[in-house]
Amino acid sequence: MSELATLLDWADSHTALLSWLGVGSLLFFIASIAALPWLAAQIPVNYFTAGSRRAPRTARRWLWLLLRNLCGLLLLASGVAMLVLPGQGLLTILVALILLDYPAKKQLERRLVASESVLKSLNWLRRRRGAAPLNID
Repeated sequence: MSELATLLDWADSHTALLSWLGVGSLLFFIASIAALPWLAAQIPVNYFTAGSRRAPRTARRWLWLLLRNLCGLLLLASGVAMLVLPGQGLLTILVALILLDYPAKKQLERRLVASESVLKSLNWLRRRRGAAPLNID
C-alpha cells in the first residue's frame, strides 16, 4: 500500500508534467490520424514487390535519407507510446519502419504487410486518399 501512496504523492507533485504529457498524447493522436492516410498513400504501389530498386546515393539523397530517418525515429517513438496511450500505435510503427533505413528492412516490411489485417488497413487508408492498392509478392 505504501507504493501506491508514493505513486499518488509523486503524481500530485508533478501535475504540470502529467498535464503536458496528456496534451502531448492528444496532439500525437490527432497528428497520427491526420498524417497516416497521407503517408500510406505516398508508398509506391510496387514498394513491397521483389523488383523495386534503390536510387544511387548522392549528396541530395543522403540529406533526404537523414531527414527521412529523423521523421521515422519520431514516428517510431510516437507509435511505441501510442501502444499504451490513445492513438494508432501499430500503424504508426509500421509507417516508421517504412521510413527508417536499416539492414533487412525489406524482409521485415514484406512480412508485416503480408499480414491480412495490416494490408487491409493500409489499402483502406490508401483508398481514402484515392491511391491504388499495394502490390505484394
